[in-house]
Amino acid sequence: MGKRQRKQNEAINKLTKKQKKHLKEFGEEHPFHDSVGDRQERTQIVHLRDSPERRKVERDNDDDEDAELEEQPSAYQKLLGTLDQSESDGEEDESDEEEDEEELLEGEGEEEEEDEEVDEDGEGDEEEESEAAEAKPSLKEDDTEADEEVLDEAGDKKADQGGEEFTDKKHESQFCLETNIPTEGDPDTAEEDGATDGKEDMFTKHTETELTEEEIKQLAEGKRTKTQIKWPKLGNLLCSTSMEKFPAPGQASSLPLPPLHKALQANWTTLNQALQPQGAPKKELSDLQKELLGLMGTYRDVYMPECSPLAEGKEVRGAYCLHVLNHVLKANSNVLTHNAQLKEGKITDDETRDQGLTRPKALIVVPFRDGALQVVQTFIHLLEPKDKKKMDVSNKKRFKDEFGDDPEDRPPKVARPDDYDAIFSGNVDDHFRIGISILKRSIRLFAPFYSADIIVASPLGLRTLLGVEGEKKRDFDFLSSIEVLVLDQADVLLMQNWEHVLHMMKHMNLQPLDSHGVDFSRVRMWNLNSWAKFYRQTLVFSSIQEPQINNILTKHSFNYRGQIATKNLPKVGSICQVLVQLPHVFQLFNSDSFMDQDARFQFFVDKVLPQYRDSVMSHTFIYVPSYFDFVRIRNYLKKEEVNFTALSEYSQRSEVSRARHYFQKGNIQFLLFSERFHFYKRYTIKGMRHLIFYGLPTYPHFYSEVCNMLQAGSAGADGSEAASWTCTALYSRYDAHKLAAIAGAERAAQMLQSKKPVHLFITGEDKTS
Repeated sequence: MGKRQRKQNEAINKLTKKQKKHLKEFGEEHPFHDSVGDRQERTQIVHLRDSPERRKVERDNDDDEDAELEEQPSAYQKLLGTLDQSESDGEEDESDEEEDEEELLEGEGEEEEEDEEVDEDGEGDEEEESEAAEAKPSLKEDDTEADEEVLDEAGDKKADQGGEEFTDKKHESQFCLETNIPTEGDPDTAEEDGATDGKEDMFTKHTETELTEEEIKQLAEGKRTKTQIKWPKLGNLLCSTSMEKFPAPGQASSLPLPPLHKALQANWTTLNQALQPQGAPKKELSDLQKELLGLMGTYRDVYMPECSPLAEGKEVRGAYCLHVLNHVLKANSNVLTHNAQLKEGKITDDETRDQGLTRPKALIVVPFRDGALQVVQTFIHLLEPKDKKKMDVSNKKRFKDEFGDDPEDRPPKVARPDDYDAIFSGNVDDHFRIGISILKRSIRLFAPFYSADIIVASPLGLRTLLGVEGEKKRDFDFLSSIEVLVLDQADVLLMQNWEHVLHMMKHMNLQPLDSHGVDFSRVRMWNLNSWAKFYRQTLVFSSIQEPQINNILTKHSFNYRGQIATKNLPKVGSICQVLVQLPHVFQLFNSDSFMDQDARFQFFVDKVLPQYRDSVMSHTFIYVPSYFDFVRIRNYLKKEEVNFTALSEYSQRSEVSRARHYFQKGNIQFLLFSERFHFYKRYTIKGMRHLIFYGLPTYPHFYSEVCNMLQAGSAGADGSEAASWTCTALYSRYDAHKLAAIAGAERAAQMLQSKKPVHLFITGEDKTS
């Protein structure tokens, strides 16, 4: 440990004061200085008009900074500046190094002390150890990762000089779009990629569509006409559009599959068969994939809230990966072909508008590193030449080390629901971002963002890079020309921190602050006009219907081709999965809006809680979906001096063990329980006799899971105890989707239309009678 500690201290000493602060706060160094390589910048100056939606970036009053903003240095000057920067920074911050180092090491020591803490009752230790490894990323690993030397595939050492992020300069020229031209027989040329079998190439039609200013105003107003159609697999589709010349699609049989790039045609069938569910007949394309690819090929926005990780998840991931890769390959093929034609003098600069203001074209947002691993593996499989040598993937070893799952670090196997295992399998770190460059059937991983075609990231990984207003070092120009946005497992993103997703959406397709070496003669006019958001396709996949997820398409998407969302109501609710004999009392309260939380709280305090204050109603379990409501109720119970304890996703392991033990023994009357705690832990709470659902669960199967916990710890209990079990659930008319998922569509409609505010259902069977 002494040698390892000295090595870590040496690495920390090389960092500046600001770098140490960022390392301590986020577990990694700041990637603001992302080198794009030695590519020469053109000296052409073009003044872009300001976007009215752009937020003003705060500038410091310092004269030196103002001068720097007025006259940006060239790439060569930036390179020379970095030579003296590390030395000057080291001398300037030398006096503060020891203090920052001590704070960083003290934080690690406190974390180790918490891990060594022993629970009082010793109950549930195995579950808690597994949870610690599955649900929380390790800050320690991130700290050491930022200081390690990186080895590429050739074995060259690349030390982190000046605290900058790994830039992979070795492969920069190989994957540079501006300097590459196709060779004879190159399969990546646009001529061989065009429309096949007489099919119309929607990629070309979409990118070459020119909108007028009147049409842009019409799109910005947000007025849409809605129609409904029904497809065999996706079911009911709600189609909305703002322009009459882009009507809703017809039946699924009339919508052809988009033509694929030649590099993707060979391997799609074999990959797709591996993604289909076990036992199902192997098809070249499943019915679900045919309909999804047909919709995505029209470049409309698509929202599918019925994408379960157990059933449709793999098929959907394969479909959107194929669509994204097809889009990127066709875009790069156009650039390479135009490069060759310009060199030969066949076309002029005015005929080659084929790029955005920055190179990244697609952004895929996934919740965990394992999701990024699956996406990259799908890309590699789709591009790998058939019956030939292996795919050329740069930095593959580093990617496997950082995004793979180490078998030695896996926690002991603990019984969990199948959906939990599907979500939390593999590496569940939620702080990452990676750029991917694709050119000539070669893939470069860990590409600098401004040299990448595709960015795969988590909301937290983007959030630490985007920053907030007032921060000097923040960067979001790489989002300016995103043409395809994918939000996969949006329900899991909702359970992490939805504010990060909204923060990302606010910075999509904004006008960049810097040119980043772009050739403005090659930029499309709708990019120069700051109209990129009207051309962006947004694909959202979730396993549940949720208003906050719907808000992404209704408030943050302006696709001129319209939107399509699946709207299927569940016929059978999750209440049918409750196995215990239990009376379910659903109480309706009046609310003025979806965001009116005061009405729910007041109804709970005045009508529900007094019924359970008597000591006879002990062992009462209160389930709260929202963390804000959780805090509000917790503060109220403290003020009223109620005998209770609370468990949330922020509770320490020792607190969890004590709360579960005392609640089971009856020493605590109320157990306040947050939904995110159940999502990340899935512990079985013993000793429950009375249930209160402050709000209907976000996931409908959570309702049955919590109700079935009444059986836990009831072994040996007499029939009178089981007969005293109660369950109360609060809902308003704005909870229609959640109510339908729990009680069923028909029952939910009756409950919402009924004049009675209270409804009773009884589940289970009394086999003794």
